[in-house]
Amino acid sequence: MKIYILFKSVSSPAGGGNQFLKSLKNYLQSIGAYEENACLADVVLFNSHHHIAEAAKLKRNFPGKVFIHRIDGPMKIYNNSSDKRDNMVFSANKLLADATVFQSSWSQQKNHELELPEKSFETVIHNATDGKIFNRNGRLPFSISRKIKLIAASWSANWNKGFETYKWLDENLDFSKYQMVFIGSSPVKFRNIEHIPPVNSSLLAEKFKQSDIFIFASQIESCSNLLTEAISCGLPVVASNSSSNPEIVADGGELFDSPAQIPALLANIAGNYSNYTSLIKPPSIEQAGQTYFAFMQKVYEERTYKKFTKIDYLKTMAEMAFWKVVGRIGSVVEKDNSK
Repeated sequence: MKIYILFKSVSSPAGGGNQFLKSLKNYLQSIGAYEENACLADVVLFNSHHHIAEAAKLKRNFPGKVFIHRIDGPMKIYNNSSDKRDNMVFSANKLLADATVFQSSWSQQKNHELELPEKSFETVIHNATDGKIFNRNGRLPFSISRKIKLIAASWSANWNKGFETYKWLDENLDFSKYQMVFIGSSPVKFRNIEHIPPVNSSLLAEKFKQSDIFIFASQIESCSNLLTEAISCGLPVVASNSSSNPEIVADGGELFDSPAQIPALLANIAGNYSNYTSLIKPPSIEQAGQTYFAFMQKVYEERTYKKFTKIDYLKTMAEMAFWKVVGRIGSVVEKDNSK
């Protein structure tokens, strides 16, 4: 069984889907299960709302292939209720996908609550990181005789990524005890937190390994790659108690409901540091890749073949066009109402 991933990855710092799918492709190549030519693959993995038109064309031309849909979001919860990308995802899942992969149980539940129909084949597989880059090798030894080094990161400047919390920390954290770095894009101009522009994976891993605790304030995450990358470098986490974060952090950190709780949580981790680091058990890309491959193989062997006609193809393209137009109209209305 050969697998093709329909996603145009980039080497520069980008979102979690880009990072994970690059790592998954590398794993599948390492076991001889990847096919660079979509026409020759048995299984096509497509992602969220990306490249749906290409997926539909492949389905039209090769209806016998298995199509697996890796779903994100829901984006209506992360962004706003007028975001129509979820509608595109739901249409593509209904019309194209033989099976669905959710990135967390939280994402699976919320998508179904928004009326994504259940599939005969669906599963939850958490994201994982490239262990050659994100690991504990060369980590800075922890010591309470120096300032505790905190780190946070976000590639998006969306306020839902936790910037109210980062702003509060910049204004209220005791910087005689702590020093903090933020890596990525930010709408906040920090006074006490050092702000570093986005970096590549190797440099990010180095920054993680020179830190003690990762602060992750993002509110809505289906399964954050940044979070799994920090955990993979052995960092205990203080994270927002929301969305999929509790699933990912597990026993490797603490959760907060308001920024004012963070200083006490940091002190608790610092006082029990070795205990927290011993409880961090991030999934490896090998584990995630094996789970993906086993699920795809199960779907490939057990699914019931369904025809995908020219009418099905035209319906898919029409629905995608409709939601794109509605999304653009909604965006214009929202801008007008904000004036």
